[in-house]
Amino acid sequence: MKWFESPNFNFIKAQQIAMFVSAVLFIGSIVAILTMGLNYGIDFRGGKEFVFDFENDVDVVEMRNHLTEPLQGTPELKLFGSQSDILIRTDLEGDISDVQNLILTSLQELYPDNPVTIIKTDVVGPRFAEDLKMAAINSILFAVAVVFIYILIRFKGWYFSAGAVAALIHDVVIVLGIFTILEPLVPFNVTIDQALIAAFLTIVGYSLNDTVVVFDRIRENSLIYKTMSFKDMINKSLNDTLSRTVITSVTTLFVVSVLFIFGGEVLKGFAFALVLGVILGTYSSLFVASTFVVELQSRAMKAKES
Repeated sequence: MKWFESPNFNFIKAQQIAMFVSAVLFIGSIVAILTMGLNYGIDFRGGKEFVFDFENDVDVVEMRNHLTEPLQGTPELKLFGSQSDILIRTDLEGDISDVQNLILTSLQELYPDNPVTIIKTDVVGPRFAEDLKMAAINSILFAVAVVFIYILIRFKGWYFSAGAVAALIHDVVIVLGIFTILEPLVPFNVTIDQALIAAFLTIVGYSLNDTVVVFDRIRENSLIYKTMSFKDMINKSLNDTLSRTVITSVTTLFVVSVLFIFGGEVLKGFAFALVLGVILGTYSSLFVASTFVVELQSRAMKAKES
């Protein structure tokens, strides 16, 4: 921790490399989303939902693999309060009673000595799913717009707002890209559902908090070191807040990692998004937001002089 007592890292010099890495990740995520498509959950594409109660505990992963073939696609499976109560969501077309009987038959084949009963059935209509999708998109866009206005009013510079919003978009798009790429590879659910939207809004809040701390120090240093160049002042501000940024990020990452490991199947996708969000949020606060501020402020000064 002595590195953080009086750090003097050259963030400005490293920003060119960081922006190259960010560009590769961002463009790669966009390409993955456009080519592979977002993997929406039942919440956003419509489907059928069932809750089954087993007499004994069951294995969610084993059950998901067994139901994939009869349901013509990988269903969403989550624990529903205990190790023996299972929530199953599928977008298989057909009458709900036929789908229910198909699932029940498959489960009885998988667990012939483990009696199962149906607790609840429900249908998520396509119209409701579409409305829910639009509400989720609007909530994220509204959050970004409010952030832009808040930063603009607080720091009285549009380039601060642009830097903060660029960092937020950077984090959310890369997390979406990683989820899209990993969806067929990981053993837990990484579909886009309401829990993931909540994770995105949490990521927005966390990244914004880090960015505001850095911007606050930039504003303070701009009043104290009036003769210092803007780039040097940005670099000093990043070093001044580095200790706080690292300690906050490490402790938060520890908590969300524990949630990911021990939180159960239902929370793995949510917790995994938070793990990625904490890492990316810290990185974007140090490199992406500040880089945009330096570049846009430099262009604004040149425009005034010309």
